[in-house]
Amino acid sequence: MAQDVPPAATSAAGSGGLNNPEITGAVPDQPIPRLANGRPDFSGVWSGGGPIGDIREGLMAGEELILLPAAKALMDSRLSAEDPEANCLPTGVPRIAPYPWRVVQAPSTGEATHLYFLFEGNIHSYRQIFMDGRDHPTGEALDPTWYGHSIGHWEDDTLVIDTVGFNDIFWFDFLGHPHTEQMHVVERYTRTDFGTIENITTINDPGAYVKPFTIRFEARLRPGWDLMEYICNENNQDVEHLQGPPGL
Repeated sequence: MAQDVPPAATSAAGSGGLNNPEITGAVPDQPIPRLANGRPDFSGVWSGGGPIGDIREGLMAGEELILLPAAKALMDSRLSAEDPEANCLPTGVPRIAPYPWRVVQAPSTGEATHLYFLFEGNIHSYRQIFMDGRDHPTGEALDPTWYGHSIGHWEDDTLVIDTVGFNDIFWFDFLGHPHTEQMHVVERYTRTDFGTIENITTINDPGAYVKPFTIRFEARLRPGWDLMEYICNENNQDVEHLQGPPGL
């Protein structure tokens, strides 16, 4: 069943709204909003902020993404229909689905002990970022997961998120760039203006890449949008059309 163009106050992602200026909503020309404690306010509905088609599109000047031979062989062996994201599984990090997402903090006032990234796409998954000063678990206590174990802190107006403990299942992009459970990711989120969050991410995975590399993407505010219920498994028509090796 085709999805109609949604009215205001809903997500337009499912009908191509992420690329439709008529329904993305005008972003006010205002100062960066702040919470009562002076921190930048990241609330609102956002789109983008990470790789979708090809992670290399975000490489910063002078950066290189060089696969180790085993990782290159794995990437070359992949088929587009095997993409976990196309099969309704979480995107992992740093990949972002072409659907909106929201940042929520707890408690809602004062210094946050937890941040949550709520994703509309795929299975309504979420990321949990611990802001209470804890360390990463170690040894068997660090269970490999889709979004890893994330701890965060503020450096001036930049939210820094340090994540380890990933599984090796998800892909970085449509092309199938791989990773291993050795991956360590550091993301730096800065609200550069009212309508933009810059995400600079450094990926260090000695199991798949010759050296660490850094990428940069931007998320855009979507005024008037809310997250819709989207159940990927319910009407997933992608996989039957995906044939051959991954591509854009």
